[in-house]
Amino acid sequence: MNTKETYYFSHLKAKIATTFLASHAASSNIREWKGSTITDFQEDLRSKTKGSISEKWFYTYIKNDTEKLPRIDMLNLLSVYVGYENWNDFVKQQDELEVTSEIEAVTRKPSFNVKWFIVLLPLIIIGIYSAYPTENTFSFCFTDADQRKAITKIPLDIIVLRKQESPLYFKTDSLGCFSYSTPEDELKFVVKSPYHKTDTIVRHIHSNTHKTIRLQTDDYALMLLYYANGNTNDWKKRRAQLNELIAENAQIYRVFKDNIGIEMYKKKEFINLLTIPTSTLKKMQILDKVYADEKIVKLKFMIQ
Repeated sequence: MNTKETYYFSHLKAKIATTFLASHAASSNIREWKGSTITDFQEDLRSKTKGSISEKWFYTYIKNDTEKLPRIDMLNLLSVYVGYENWNDFVKQQDELEVTSEIEAVTRKPSFNVKWFIVLLPLIIIGIYSAYPTENTFSFCFTDADQRKAITKIPLDIIVLRKQESPLYFKTDSLGCFSYSTPEDELKFVVKSPYHKTDTIVRHIHSNTHKTIRLQTDDYALMLLYYANGNTNDWKKRRAQLNELIAENAQIYRVFKDNIGIEMYKKKEFINLLTIPTSTLKKMQILDKVYADEKIVKLKFMIQ
């Protein structure tokens, strides 16, 4: 672990202690925590982030100094606990606080001419920021489009597509999220899941929609898994989910190619279509969905 990493991680541990002490009684020195205090911290972490750490992990990375940082998913988890989006967000905001502190220190010098300071301020800011690499951090969390819940049971495969360079391969963390830093203003990547449709995502750093991405369920792959394993319980649960998700009087249309017409489906007919792994289901493409009161009230699909 280099000096800069040690510095940021020590700050993160200090903020963990501050967050925990806001609602619990314990030593302000996190290295002194043990026994029931660690147990209380584990519960507090789980209630605020839905994630957890083991007591062994706590002793290895919190109570002792290690030669390397914890895994990025654990850093993301602890950063969420203290109020940040992820580890990259925590580091970025620490950098910004340092810049602000250095500028304030300059303005407090009594012998410094204020007029000259105003003239030199842009150069001071540029000089401070030039010490750090200028990178854009993209952060994404993935949810199931039907259930509208984070996809955390299995890690998703992320393939970052770079210009004139080989692709990079990542997986989502325990929170169903992924972060990537690059000097580029735009990021293009492919997201793959065994039970969701493969999707290619393109986002600009200034886009306000790049944080949460909904993935469509691959019903064919899911049903094929249930049928192959004779898993009738999960098959019935999926039918129950669809029954709850689709409104009783939902308007469901099958659109035929070349605009030769449409066909209306009843709710039960459509659920049957979605829960039997036929070639028709494999070729299905959802064109549009309209929600009202958390239920699908209108849906259009096509068989490719």
